[in-house]
Amino acid sequence: MKATQRPGWTPSRLREHREAHGLTLEAAGDRLRETARRHGLAVPAANFQTLWGHEHGSIYPGPHYRRAYCLMYRATEPDLGFRPPLPGETEKAEIMISDLPAPTDPAADNAAAQVIEETLAKVSVDGIQSDNHQQTALRNRIVDAWRRRHGGGSPKPILALVGGYAGSGKTEFSRFLSDITGWAFLDKDSITRWMTERLLVSLGADPNDRHSELYLSEVRPAEYRCLMETAWDNLHVGTSAILSAPFISELNDEAWFKRLENRCAAKGIDVAAIWVRCDPESMREYIEFRAAARDAWKLTNWDEYVSGLKTDASPPTAHITVDNRLGSAITLADQTRESLKRILT
Repeated sequence: MKATQRPGWTPSRLREHREAHGLTLEAAGDRLRETARRHGLAVPAANFQTLWGHEHGSIYPGPHYRRAYCLMYRATEPDLGFRPPLPGETEKAEIMISDLPAPTDPAADNAAAQVIEETLAKVSVDGIQSDNHQQTALRNRIVDAWRRRHGGGSPKPILALVGGYAGSGKTEFSRFLSDITGWAFLDKDSITRWMTERLLVSLGADPNDRHSELYLSEVRPAEYRCLMETAWDNLHVGTSAILSAPFISELNDEAWFKRLENRCAAKGIDVAAIWVRCDPESMREYIEFRAAARDAWKLTNWDEYVSGLKTDASPPTAHITVDNRLGSAITLADQTRESLKRILT
């Protein structure tokens, strides 16, 4: 991709970071591959020619390259010249590994909890408001879960719904929450995809259909039923659960959400709804990157698909809206994981 297609892209910043770390292109490629493997990312080729193209503006790094670069250099996307910062994003870089206590600090657990609180505030649209009970309750439950993993906290389970449009980053953010809390991570596609495809074929439809009336009326309800039943199996034995799915209809249906809250309250279970907001350009990039057959209709009919999305609004039931425009929340989540590892090891 040419630099002119990426406003704010400054390829020379990558070279400056590489040289500041004393790395050749070959050494940077080796370290980039190792970083990707260590963090469970799709391992990029990271050969000399590709890295040279990144630094000279002839190739714009894809999502996994950018995440690996940010992790390797402990920097944000704006720091590395991939894009301009979002309003207020310059403050997000303040949570840096070098600013945290040494691993031997006896208050390491408290420091880790503070990092988690700051991260949640920074990725949330308008932060966590002290007078918003739902937001502070969710923040406290996440920090409490961290402490519980280290010997304290409340055993009361929670059901967290993480919704968002395709490619918004909801799955990665759900994994981040699961890493912190130890709550079960349940992804709709992982649980139901095989069943969905077989069911569509048995109904004489395309296995990758996600937009026809047949899918919406006959198959989609079964997907969400399977997801929710799996969650209940965990919750009934006291295991909190994070559900990653679009939840577009559900979180926009206040009556549905109230029924869920009432059912959970009757069983002593807390409920939280998180909406992951992203811009259409970034969503398309991630959808193209994952190359899933079920996304074919979206990409073929992108303008029609996007016209039906409300990317600047959140469902009325969302307790917290995560700002993942241009991948900013996922970048910060990666940095926070690394910070916590450094504190506790």
